[in-house]
Amino acid sequence: MGSVAGTTSLNSILECVEHADTLTDLQQAIERLRDHFGVDHIVYHWVSADGEQYGCGTYSIEWVSRYLEKTYLRVDPVVLGCYQRFHPVDWKRLDWSSKPARDFLEDAIAHGVGNQGFSVPIRGPNGQYALFSLSHSSDDATWDEFTSTHHRDLILVAHAFNRKALELEPGRAQEVAQALSPREVDAMTLLALGYSRAQVASSLSISEHTLRVYIESARHKLGALNTVHAVARALSRGFIVI
Repeated sequence: MGSVAGTTSLNSILECVEHADTLTDLQQAIERLRDHFGVDHIVYHWVSADGEQYGCGTYSIEWVSRYLEKTYLRVDPVVLGCYQRFHPVDWKRLDWSSKPARDFLEDAIAHGVGNQGFSVPIRGPNGQYALFSLSHSSDDATWDEFTSTHHRDLILVAHAFNRKALELEPGRAQEVAQALSPREVDAMTLLALGYSRAQVASSLSISEHTLRVYIESARHKLGALNTVHAVARALSRGFIVI
């Protein structure tokens, strides 16, 4: 594990990021970064725009599909924990104590994500929030040495990716969502905590039909593609806090 090339190689990759014209270009750059650093995976994940729907990375199609299918965005300690932080964080320092979080980690490792991880939270204009994450299978001492050695480079690369993403998707940076009503906030908060629709309706003492109205209204205000996307936007923009 470790960089397989020198500083010149990293600079050449950063130049590719700077001159990227499409997400395909960014995808190629992130694959080169993975090989440069010698890790299993690197992912750039724009949470405030499209949640898990937007970004680039090296996870397998199987894992990405499963993440969406299981709506893991609601319980992922990396997404939820890093939103509360402004500095890079080792995944070991996040809260994995809940059963959903432990089950998620077990599933992620089974799909080749790795048992170690490091994420750089990024804040952009108008509440934009993104993550740049690396993951790998290694022991704690090896991973600690790697992150300590490459800490500054990883922050530099993370912000380079985010600057280019903002440039490629300017409309996303300009979006301003309408405020949610108190009932919409309640509904979205419980969904973010992993409640089913039936549990949310019961907790709020409303019918599932009425709940659906609240969710659709919140989704429309947030400009979200679906409920998971709406939860991601509500979290990233600070409309709900969990």
